[in-house]
Amino acid sequence: CGLYVWPCAVVLAQYLWFHRRALPGRRVLEIGAGVSLPGLVAAKCGAEVILSDSEELPQCLENCRKSCLMNDLPDVPVIGLTWGRVSPELLSLAPVDIILGSDVFFEPKDFEDILTTVYFLMEKNPHAQFWTTYQVRSADWSIEALLCKWKLKSIHVPLHSFNADKEHLASSSLPGRHTIEMMIISLARSDGT
Repeated sequence: CGLYVWPCAVVLAQYLWFHRRALPGRRVLEIGAGVSLPGLVAAKCGAEVILSDSEELPQCLENCRKSCLMNDLPDVPVIGLTWGRVSPELLSLAPVDIILGSDVFFEPKDFEDILTTVYFLMEKNPHAQFWTTYQVRSADWSIEALLCKWKLKSIHVPLHSFNADKEHLASSSLPGRHTIEMMIISLARSDGT
C-alpha cells in the first residue's frame, strides 16, 4: 500500500514533466496516490494539487503527507477517497481539470469502482481528463466494456511521444512482465465519440 514508487508512477511523472507548461493553475487530483510521485511533480510544476488514497488505509494517507513534507509541499491537501464510495470528501471536492492515477488498474474487482469515481468527478467538469498509466498484467485485462457502460472514452498515449520509452523509466527490477501503457480517459460525447 503506497510504500514504493512503482514504474507506472515514474512514467506518469514523466508525462507530467513533459507537459509541465500546461499545468500551472490547473486543478489536479491524484487518486490512489500512495507515495504521490505524479501529484508532487504536478504541484512542483504549478498545478493546484489534491492527493487522495483510500480512507480505509490511514498509513497510505500518512505516506502522502510525509511525501509532501519531504518535497517542501506542506500545503498540498491529502484526503481519504475510497473508489466507488460517495463520501462527504468526494461530494465537497471542487471540480478538477485532471485526475491522475498510476497503476490504479491493478485488481479487476476495483476497475468499476475506479471508473465510477472518475465519472462522478467528470460530471462536475465535463472537460476533465483522467491521465492514467498501468502495467499490462494479463491478456484478459480490459476496461473497454466499463468505459462504454460509464460513457467514457480512452485515447492510448504512446510512451515514445513523451520520452518515456527508455528502459530506465518504464522498466523495473521486479519480477514479471512490465509493459507499461498510458491512456487518457474522458467523457464520451452524446454521439458516442
